[in-house]
This record gives sequence, structure tokens and C-alpha cells, in this order.
Amino acid sequence: MSVDVINDLGHETERLVLRRWKDSDRKPFAQMNANPKVMEYFSRLRTLEESENMIELCNSRIEEHGFSFWAVERKDSNQFIGFVGLSRYTADLPFCPCVEIGWRLSHQHWGHGFATEAAIKCLEVGFKQLALPEIVSFTPLLNQRSRNVMLKIGMTDCEKNFLHPSETAKSGLQVHCMYKINKKQWAEHSRSLRPSL
Repeated sequence: MSVDVINDLGHETERLVLRRWKDSDRKPFAQMNANPKVMEYFSRLRTLEESENMIELCNSRIEEHGFSFWAVERKDSNQFIGFVGLSRYTADLPFCPCVEIGWRLSHQHWGHGFATEAAIKCLEVGFKQLALPEIVSFTPLLNQRSRNVMLKIGMTDCEKNFLHPSETAKSGLQVHCMYKINKKQWAEHSRSLRPSL
């Protein structure tokens, strides 16, 4: 499927829309990235300029590749709540290059299953439309909330923890875990999520 076709489709779940970023997302995204609760498992908060640059990068990657971290909007309120999506990752890590699935939501919208719901849709896009062979995710070992989402969407802990080069031992965030899922595992997990007739 061509990038243009993927871009034109848009992505929706029962409660959410995954879309390109809009100018109206800039302020709430910057506020989210400056919130210590949201950024608990990052070594520092992000500046306004860094948030702006990330939006530009995500939109350019969506345009070029057909995917990136999409802005997430609630259907019931049309409210921007954060991002969920797929990203090519080429950093100096033992499993790169890879395609990563990731998420970051405003804390007001935690506890409703939004990250899981959107991530399940992203895996579908990754395996069915983009024909990816494998998708990975990684996070500091201490980040149990994200690890729980990884398990809920069918990912498996590789049990190969690693030291992230951009973190220090002093931060307590250097040790990262990695989860992954391939197309066969995704198909099996998807079947388990379907309601029985």
C-alpha cells in the first residue's frame, strides 16, 4: 500500500482518532511535556522548542513514511490527549534499527485504557498495512505503567535489559527493558481479544 493511501485513510478506534498533528495541539503538548508526572520516567522535562520540534518531525515522518507518532484525540470531546504511534529508531542500541511503538498521554486521561486502545490499532496498522515483520518497545525498568500496556497489547518481555546511553546511573533510569511482538504473535493475540459469538 502506498504512503499516500495510508495517509488518506486516517486511523480510528472506538473512542479515539489517530491523526496528523495540528497547530492547536502545540500548547497542550508543550504543557504535557513540562509536567513532572507525565515525564516521571524521563531524565528531564522538555522545553517548548523541543515539543515544537517533535511535532514537526512527526508530521514530516507521517508524510514521508506513512507513519510516526500520531496525535491522539478523543471522539467524545475532540480533545487532544497525547500521542501513540510507530517510529523508525536508529539509535546506538543493541536491537536497532527497528520500528518502535510508543505512547505519551496527558495524566488527566490515564486510567481509561486509551494508550492500550490506540496501541492495539497501531499494531494493526504496522502489521497489516505496513507489513512490518516485528515491532519493539522499550522503557526504563521502573516504568511499570508502560510495561503493563506492552503486555496488554500482546508484547513479550525479551528479558534482555540494557543500559540506555542517554541516561546516567545516577538518574535511576539507565536500565531499560525491551518488549517485542512479531506478526504471528500479533495475529494470535488479536484473535484472543475478539468477543466470542
